[in-house]
Amino acid sequence: MSAIQEASVLQALSSVIDPHTGEALTAGKQLKPLRIKGGQLSLELELGYPAATQHQAFAEALRQAALTVAGVESVEVAISSKIVAHAVQRGVQLLPGVKNIIAVASGKGGVGKSTTAANLALALASEGARVGILDADIYGPSQPMMMGIAGRPDSLDGKTMEPMQSHGVQLNSIGFLVDEDQAMIWRGPMATQALEQLLRQTRWQDLDYLVVDMPPGTGDIQLTLSQRVPVTGAIIVTTPQDIALIDAKKGLKMFEKVGVPILGLVENMAVHVCTNCGHAEHIFGADGGKKMAAQFGLDYLAGLPLALSIREQADAGRPSVIAEPEGEIAAIYKQLARKVAAKIAAQAKDYSAKFPTISISKTS
Repeated sequence: MSAIQEASVLQALSSVIDPHTGEALTAGKQLKPLRIKGGQLSLELELGYPAATQHQAFAEALRQAALTVAGVESVEVAISSKIVAHAVQRGVQLLPGVKNIIAVASGKGGVGKSTTAANLALALASEGARVGILDADIYGPSQPMMMGIAGRPDSLDGKTMEPMQSHGVQLNSIGFLVDEDQAMIWRGPMATQALEQLLRQTRWQDLDYLVVDMPPGTGDIQLTLSQRVPVTGAIIVTTPQDIALIDAKKGLKMFEKVGVPILGLVENMAVHVCTNCGHAEHIFGADGGKKMAAQFGLDYLAGLPLALSIREQADAGRPSVIAEPEGEIAAIYKQLARKVAAKIAAQAKDYSAKFPTISISKTS
């Protein structure tokens, strides 16, 4: 096949758009060199984000595009994902065993932040990533119940904790270290120290993403996390009502001030659909999250309904992505996960590990 024909193949492939980035699937360095033998074409695509459930559809779209080129008789397509570490705040070192940290935050409690964090982590895992969850809500940990796991973390060396495992996700929380009915009556510095110990003394095992379920508000713990922890990006969770949006904007401003990229906004309880009659009602207002996203130039990542099943499944320790993996709610969370991961993949990569170590020694 001549160079002109190869150029025609590349042009045809460029017509296949990645729905998560809005760009061609073959953009950047994702497409490896074409292998051409007579009328047979082989191509390999390496995505920068996990999308295992989409590989087959992407491959078929690329195959059909290539077959439109004169001379191409058969097409083989191989798609994989390679997730790398991306840049974080200036002056903050990456966490051992963790490539990217996603903070899930809200200015206000009760907006479904923890449910979003759990389902986001599970959705990323279902797309092929290695994922962990850090429950950073020292005063009100909820991830042990949501992920359906109890017990105490093991320590193999007496210094670090092994993460707990649930639904294929690594997990740690203050909820594993204290009794369920024990109130954490700690001042800010104590709670902050506890968070840092949970984060840095857990032996996270080769994670592509660590999802941090942050406590609501913009106090000591939130500020510590955003200043000292290598956060790749943050997601703001809100409901449509004005009082939730006011506090969500405060969380947004906090991340902006410390240089953490905002990946976008998730709107929970966007609409309620009656399970009996199907009537749709905006109990907490309509499009508040969409308007906030537009106001601040954020990506509107997902709108989740006010659905009884989401609450019931989380309370039972089997969040929607696990309880109904092929259901409508799980599909929204998986779409959210792919959008978030694709946005991270588009950010600058971390090159700190490639910098040489400089040592200074005295000479006689």
